Amino acid sequence: MKKLAIMLMGALWVLPAVAEPSLRLDASITMRMSDPRFGGFSSLEVAADGMSFIATSDRGTLLRGDITRENGRMVGVANLRLTDILDSKGAPLTGYHVDAEGLAVSESGEIFISFEANHRVMVQTGPEATPEFVPKHPEFRTLINNSGLEALAIAPDGTVFAIPERSGDVNRPFPVYRFSHENWSKSWSIPRIGDFLVTGADIFAGHLYVLERDFKLGFASRVRRFEIGAEAGEVLLETRPGAFDNMEGIALWQPQGDAVRVILISDDNFLFLQRNQMVEFVLEE
Repeated sequence: MKKLAIMLMGALWVLPAVAEPSLRLDASITMRMSDPRFGGFSSLEVAADGMSFIATSDRGTLLRGDITRENGRMVGVANLRLTDILDSKGAPLTGYHVDAEGLAVSESGEIFISFEANHRVMVQTGPEATPEFVPKHPEFRTLINNSGLEALAIAPDGTVFAIPERSGDVNRPFPVYRFSHENWSKSWSIPRIGDFLVTGADIFAGHLYVLERDFKLGFASRVRRFEIGAEAGEVLLETRPGAFDNMEGIALWQPQGDAVRVILISDDNFLFLQRNQMVEFVLEE
């Protein structure tokens, strides 16, 4: 019996360790444009082929562009163009209403944009279309100033998910609001861990990916993944402070026959010490 136990222990010893899923850095670029409106990018959506993108800015603009690749690896961006986000009357946003933070594009091309300060979600049929208001959840009016609806994501069935930057207390989970059939509901939350705050989200292959940020002598980024409706998630990435800039937008895509890619975009806060950075990771599972 003792010999059998020793043999079993030996067999367990040589079993290969199961690797945890993680994100491996593949590319990092800095974007530049002479337009004074360029900067402050807080959200990101990437085309299914990984070759173009759209982002929102804190100052009420949409950035569109192409992603340049060599042998599949991101090496730059091209054809950058900025357009003003419009209000429901067709005029460019101004003042208290400009701070666009979240972005989600439906399979039919509808663009959902969330805002903080004036906490709301708007939807438009295209980048230059006049948007319409999405009905508000009653709790939106209680969201913290400058920490409102930071992250948006959309499921294949058209359900929109919105998460505020702050939960209101370090011991309180982040609420996940769902918009479907013209109504909001709040039956899901994800745990708040440490000092990280929500900055972006995307839905891919039945999972919610959440980008979070902390600041301690530099920006730190974390990416967590959740099954839809599940409270327990897994950490795919947690960087040291200063590894990247102020990453606020996240988008996923998958090359045919290859691993899933995760792209993050930074908000430079229109400060010369920061960068408008885009980084791409490979999901290793």
